[in-house]
Amino acid sequence: MALDMSDLLGDRGIDLNSQSPQKPLNSHGGVKIRVRQICEADIPQVADVLSRGFKGRPRQFWLKILARLTERPTLTGFPKYGYLLESNRIVGVILQIFSGLRDGGTSRVRCNVSSWYVEPEFRNYASLLAARALSHPNVTYLNITPAPNTLQMLKIQGYSQYSRGIFVTAPALQLRSAVADVRVAKATAYRGAHADDFDRDLLMDHAKYGCISLWCETADRVYPFVFRPRVVKRVIPAAQLIYCHDVDEFVRFAGPVGRFLAFRGRPWVLIDSNGPISGLIGQYLDARMPKYFKGADRPRLGDLAYTEAAMFGI
Repeated sequence: MALDMSDLLGDRGIDLNSQSPQKPLNSHGGVKIRVRQICEADIPQVADVLSRGFKGRPRQFWLKILARLTERPTLTGFPKYGYLLESNRIVGVILQIFSGLRDGGTSRVRCNVSSWYVEPEFRNYASLLAARALSHPNVTYLNITPAPNTLQMLKIQGYSQYSRGIFVTAPALQLRSAVADVRVAKATAYRGAHADDFDRDLLMDHAKYGCISLWCETADRVYPFVFRPRVVKRVIPAAQLIYCHDVDEFVRFAGPVGRFLAFRGRPWVLIDSNGPISGLIGQYLDARMPKYFKGADRPRLGDLAYTEAAMFGI
């Protein structure tokens, strides 16, 4: 394997993915400015605004993303799409993905603050949009694709870094598994009785999003895994670890899972990490794809379920 693993990632493209109240708030040239939740009727205008802000992503791209959010059940008490800034017309947007998750025996709410854009002449009001979008109590907010020029703003808004870099591995090279008898099966084909209902629903949802959802079955239980297919630097096929109970479980099953992925054309796996991962063959790349959170619950590595990475491939 002569490939330099640093070639897998290179420089990250820059998106305006970051964070920047139904009452009128202020005026702009005599016109009232307000922030409100995005509703389904706003979708055409929201797609227009985002396509202007993200030059490399056409309107149809945003319509597909908004359609996926439309299909999702709305978490009670939270926005379905996020918030917008309005001044006779929509001039700013923050897309958000609210999810009810389970960590051990604890239920919690997490919000991935996804793509956002405010038109230049209204940038003075961007803080109003951000303040409303980040105002829900007892929610952990994630920003997993920050543009470099937004990092200072994230700190001001109270975000902390929880993942510093990426570990790149070729798990199929792990010739021995920590478990002698293990079976790997796609979630859509698994018929075993040991699967947890929450994990089963999560894996099936992510399979619909285009992820590779699978179970590792041992004699006593099954272990869930979700990977997002990636093409790095436009030519290198890889898979990004989206979900597992613990990264140690990926290490435990690296060989059989890696061969399952390699057989499907994904020999490389990208894992959020803060350093080298013991037990895996690979290389740690510092300061690549850093991730941030705001809230009481520090996210664990190996859990990007129901985020833009999983649902949209961003």
